[in-house]
Amino acid sequence: MKRLPDLSQLDGLAVVLVRARNPLNIGAAARAMSNFGVHRLRLVNPYAPGFREARSAVGASDLLQSAEEYKSVAEAVADSALVVGTTAVRERALELPVHRLDEPAGAAIRQQLQTQSVALLFGSEKTGLTNKDFTHCHWLLNIPTSRQNISMNLGQAVAVCLYELARSTPLEPPAEDVKPATAGELEKIIQGLMESLRISGYVKPGTDAVFEKKARSLILRFKLQEYDAKLLLGMVRQIVWKLHQGAKRE
Repeated sequence: MKRLPDLSQLDGLAVVLVRARNPLNIGAAARAMSNFGVHRLRLVNPYAPGFREARSAVGASDLLQSAEEYKSVAEAVADSALVVGTTAVRERALELPVHRLDEPAGAAIRQQLQTQSVALLFGSEKTGLTNKDFTHCHWLLNIPTSRQNISMNLGQAVAVCLYELARSTPLEPPAEDVKPATAGELEKIIQGLMESLRISGYVKPGTDAVFEKKARSLILRFKLQEYDAKLLLGMVRQIVWKLHQGAKRE
């Protein structure tokens, strides 16, 4: 029987439940997290306010009590250097790469956890993650289920994913001591870029959502390091300041 690695290596992993509807599912997810040594539970706009009393969180009541609530995905993943969304795929046309939940995918996440935090997103039991939620993700993860019944219960999906992460062998640590930018740092760049595009007239009224989606996708593909993100943010802020000065003179 294969021995699970030290579960403390998953301490930097945050499980983010987006618009979860059933308190029992939230409790089951918390129990699975406790089983595999994951303690950072975050909820984005949970449907039921009484989830903290869910009886399904056997042995994980403390985890439920300390769960953090957020109003948006952007806020929930702001401190994460890698954001991975889960999806059943179905017939959806996805713009992000989709990885099968297996040893290589698990090892890639564990490698990131050696230096930075990671957010693993799960969507609503009814609709899953939306395309807007996906714009905050670097890539997507799919549990290979039967085509006859591809959708899993939320608590079960969390348990299966965490098992794979716990058993996966981490890759060799990076040779250089470099830190990737967090989602929060990238979001500041994206919002600054959008502001500059609005002031300059590049973004026309009514097209903000489309351009923000494209801008976020572009910035995420750059895979910026922490230093590079700070440098780019300084550039963007200077451009925004200059554009504001020009608008005042007009």
